[in-house]
Amino acid sequence: MAESAAHRGAAGWGDHSAASPGTPDPRRWQALTVCLIAGFMTLLDVSIVNVALPSIREGLHTPESDLQWVLSGYALAFGLFLIPAGRLGDARGRRVVFMAGLSLFTLASAACGASQSSLWLVVARLVQGLAGAMISPQISALIQQMFSGQERGRAFGMFGTVVGISTAVGPLSGGLLIQAAGAEEGWRWVFYVNLPLGVVCLLLARRLLPDTPAAGRVRLRDLDPLGVLLLGAGVLTLLLPFVQAQQWPGDRKWLLIPVAAALLAAFIGWESRCGRRGTQPVVDLSLFRVRSYWLGCLLILLYFCGFTAIFFITTLYLQNGLHYSALQAGIAMTPFALGSAVAAGPGGRWVGRLGRPLVVAGLITVVVGLVGTAFAVHLVPGRGVGWAMAAPLLLAGLGSGLVISPNQALTLSEVPVATAGSAGGTLQTGQRVGSAIGIAAVGSVFFAQLGAGWATAYDHGLIIAVAFIMAALIIGLADVFGDRRGRSRAPRSVRIPSAGRTS
Repeated sequence: MAESAAHRGAAGWGDHSAASPGTPDPRRWQALTVCLIAGFMTLLDVSIVNVALPSIREGLHTPESDLQWVLSGYALAFGLFLIPAGRLGDARGRRVVFMAGLSLFTLASAACGASQSSLWLVVARLVQGLAGAMISPQISALIQQMFSGQERGRAFGMFGTVVGISTAVGPLSGGLLIQAAGAEEGWRWVFYVNLPLGVVCLLLARRLLPDTPAAGRVRLRDLDPLGVLLLGAGVLTLLLPFVQAQQWPGDRKWLLIPVAAALLAAFIGWESRCGRRGTQPVVDLSLFRVRSYWLGCLLILLYFCGFTAIFFITTLYLQNGLHYSALQAGIAMTPFALGSAVAAGPGGRWVGRLGRPLVVAGLITVVVGLVGTAFAVHLVPGRGVGWAMAAPLLLAGLGSGLVISPNQALTLSEVPVATAGSAGGTLQTGQRVGSAIGIAAVGSVFFAQLGAGWATAYDHGLIIAVAFIMAALIIGLADVFGDRRGRSRAPRSVRIPSAGRTS
């Protein structure tokens, strides 16, 4: 049923004539290209801004607290609205929500580039994060809708390649733009680069993206507003102490954690009540009875705790510790991103045959690469460390390419297409929560060790990042061995189901 629904969805392309029932429309690959362009743009805006922070500080005379919000505000808004945006796309139509988010993202990018004060920039970044959250879950949901079986793995692999490329191009393009336009104004072009991409993508989206078969007009109560409010308050309360770890001194900020736990418990209670009453909750809790889904969500949350923090402390170490320029720092971090881009495509093709062991192999490779990076920092002290880090960072990047996209394909493999948006939003919310926790935890250790030297601080930060990735590896291993024990009658090769099974 889910497969035929996916085929029907892939056939309903705007005003174009549909393909015959049960036959995937050949234009689904063109539609995927539109999704990939939008995904590239939203992800580029994370990596490209990292190297622009010194230029923003110089151009707008921005205090450190506001600089933190230029990064964290985007991540916070992104994390808060992912699940509601995914649910809205499932109910109202993924193409409509995708285009609305893309329009808002393009306008917010223009507002960021035109900023005349720190407050202006922070507010524009918050809007940009909200818009990115509207786009992102529609991408994974549209892939679920348009593709099935092995094609779905290939599509997620292509999306993983885009993730790697955007990470690679971000620091490099940011460094080049700042060098070309000057330190005071170069940061503006970091945001203006989104404008032509956004306009082209919006025109193509209207023409190529499919409608959502089950979508229609929805009432406010159909979107579970109380559930959205409880979830938003819970996620905000959970993320704030981590996002503001450096700005809020003392331990009282951590009292927000039990408050967040209480809000999220109330959210779960309310969602369970919605399910019993037959109304549509913002998060279908039955998804967490699907083993592949909840294990994949937990694994990627832990992985993002370590993965995102690597770029954070590497940028600080190279630019502040070794006085690399933005361009030099971008070049030094490129091997990781290139490795991820190279491995993501094959990973998407292999995941249907190898399953979770592929993700485990990727996690082991990341750990080995990061340990090698720590050794390189000590073996080649001084400004030559960027060259010494290249090979181990490349290895870590290759491993990362075998983790993110294959895990996403496996995690969503048994999710019904009708709930693909909210399921993808929940998965990505875990990534955003993991990123905030990881940056706070790794960053606090990094800053605490600065008195012993930048290299020592970087080593200690890497140790914490590796610990998070090791925790993700333990989850992956538990899944592999538990699956083998629990399914002794099943064949050894793992096939990504095209239908949405929940039992």
